[in-house]
Amino acid sequence: MRASPAFAKLWIGSSVSQIGAQITIVAVGLHIYDITHSTLAVSLLALWALGPMILAGFLGGALADTFDRRLVALVTAIVAWCSIGTLTLIAFLGVETTWPYYALAALNAASATIKGATQGAILPRLLPPQLLPAAAALSGITMGLAITVGPAVAGVLVATVGFAWTYLLDVVLFTGAFFGILSLPSVTPEGERRNPGLGSVVESLRFLRRAPNVRATFVWDLVAMIFGTPRVVFPAAGALVLGGGPVTVGILTASFAMGSLLSGLFSGPLGAVRRQGRAVTLAIAVFGVCTTLFGVVLLVTGVVEGPDAPDAPLVPAIVLAGLALAGTGAADNVSAVFRTTILQAAAPDDVRGRMQGLFYVVVAGGPRVGDLVAGAVATLIALWAPPLLGGVVIVGIMLVLLRTARGFQRYDAHHPTP
Repeated sequence: MRASPAFAKLWIGSSVSQIGAQITIVAVGLHIYDITHSTLAVSLLALWALGPMILAGFLGGALADTFDRRLVALVTAIVAWCSIGTLTLIAFLGVETTWPYYALAALNAASATIKGATQGAILPRLLPPQLLPAAAALSGITMGLAITVGPAVAGVLVATVGFAWTYLLDVVLFTGAFFGILSLPSVTPEGERRNPGLGSVVESLRFLRRAPNVRATFVWDLVAMIFGTPRVVFPAAGALVLGGGPVTVGILTASFAMGSLLSGLFSGPLGAVRRQGRAVTLAIAVFGVCTTLFGVVLLVTGVVEGPDAPDAPLVPAIVLAGLALAGTGAADNVSAVFRTTILQAAAPDDVRGRMQGLFYVVVAGGPRVGDLVAGAVATLIALWAPPLLGGVVIVGIMLVLLRTARGFQRYDAHHPTP
C-alpha cells in the first residue's frame, strides 16, 4: 500500500463495499428460503446468475482489454449499485414473488464479475511483479473480512429488522466501491487492442489453449468449487440440524471467512514460495479434507439428535462445524493467493483483462454450479451428503493431479510462464 497509494485506496474501497455484497448474498438466500422453505429454491439463485455471469466474464474481459479499465469498472459499479437499490425497494414493498429477486441477484452478479475482472487486470499496472503475491493476500484479507462480517451482520439484521433494511445497508456500503475506483488513474491496455466481440473472445481461448499453467489455475479451482460448495445447505442446517436459524447461518458463513482472514493476516511467508503450482494443489487437498469434516459434523449431529428439529442451538456442533469451515476458508485463501499471482504474472497485459474475465467466471460461476450440485445432492440424499461426499472427491482428484500434472507442479514463480 505504501508502494501504490492508488492500490491502497482501491483496496480500502473494495473492503467496505464487499462487506455489503456479502450481506446481500446471505440475505437473498435467507429471503428465498423464507418465501419457499426450499433448499432447492435457494440453489436456483445459482442457475439464474450462472448464464449472465459467464457472458459478463467474456464481455467484461474484452471490454477491459479495449477501453480505459477505470471507466469500465466505474460503469459496472453503477449498474451493480442500481440493482441493489431496486432489490431494496421491492423488499420494502413486500414483494414475495421470487423471480424479481432471482433476476436482480443475477444482474448484480454479472456487474460484479465485470468490475472484478477489470480491477484484477488493473492491479499489475499499479504494482511491481514482486508485490503481486502481497496484493493477492490483501485481496484475500478483504474477502475474508467481508465474509466474516457480512454474513454475521446479515444473520442478525434479518432476524431483528427484516430483509429490506438489511439490503439497504448494502446500498450504503457499496459507495465505498466508487471511492476506490474514482481514485484510480486512467489505465488503458498495452499492446494490440481488438474491438470487443466474438473475435476477441476466440483469441483469448486460443491463448488459454497454449497456456497450460494459466489453464490449470482455472481447472483446479473448478474442482474445488463444484464439489466443495455446501453453502446452500446452511439455511436448512440452521433450521433442522444445528438449530439457531439465521444466526447459525451467519456463523457458519462467517467461520469460512474467518479462516480466510486469518490465513491472509499470516500470509507473509507465502511470498517466498517458488513452486506455486504445487502449493495450489496441496492447498485444495486440505480444502477437501476440511469440507469432508463439515459433512461428518452434520451427519453425526443428525444421527445423535434424530429427525426432529432442535429446540435450541446445538453449540458444540456449531463450534465443530465452524472450525471445519474455518479450515476450508484458510486453505481456499492460500490457493487463491497463488492462483491469482500465477495468472497476473504469467498473462501478458494485452490478454490480461480477458484472462481475468475467465478467472471471475470460474471464481464466481464455479460456486454457483457447486450450489446446484449441492442442492440436488442434499435433496436426493441428505444435508450431510454434499460436503462429505464432495470433500472426498476433491481430495482424490488432487492426489491424482499431484502425480500426473507435473508441469504445473514445477511452475517457478521466479520464471513465470503461461
